[in-house]
Amino acid sequence: MRSETEKLATIAVDCGFQLHRDLGPGLLESVYEAILTDQLTRRGLFVERQRPIPIHYDGIELAEGFRADLLLNGKLLIELKSVERLSPLHSKQVLTYLRLLDLPLGLLMNFGGATFKEGVCRIANGNLLR
Repeated sequence: MRSETEKLATIAVDCGFQLHRDLGPGLLESVYEAILTDQLTRRGLFVERQRPIPIHYDGIELAEGFRADLLLNGKLLIELKSVERLSPLHSKQVLTYLRLLDLPLGLLMNFGGATFKEGVCRIANGNLLR
């Protein structure tokens, strides 16, 4: 049986693929974020946009160290980009967010490439992937 996180990832990738197919590359990241949020919500998911990610370090707490683009049902992180090409830094960013939120899996979706397939990456948080 597939985990809830895997089911969420399947739905998210499907919505992302349809969005890229219908609108293509070249729009602002915020446009893809708003439309993807709507599409995921229509599929019955709870979507948090620009979710603050707190950082705790050496007795210091920053309530909003980072912001995750999308968080689905509190279980799957999605980081969106609209760039010609992803860099290794983008994957590291997602992994850092996963570690800070103690989540097993995230998706990096880039809507700037020619195809959606070249722009979607699964990022696993080590031993937390269940």
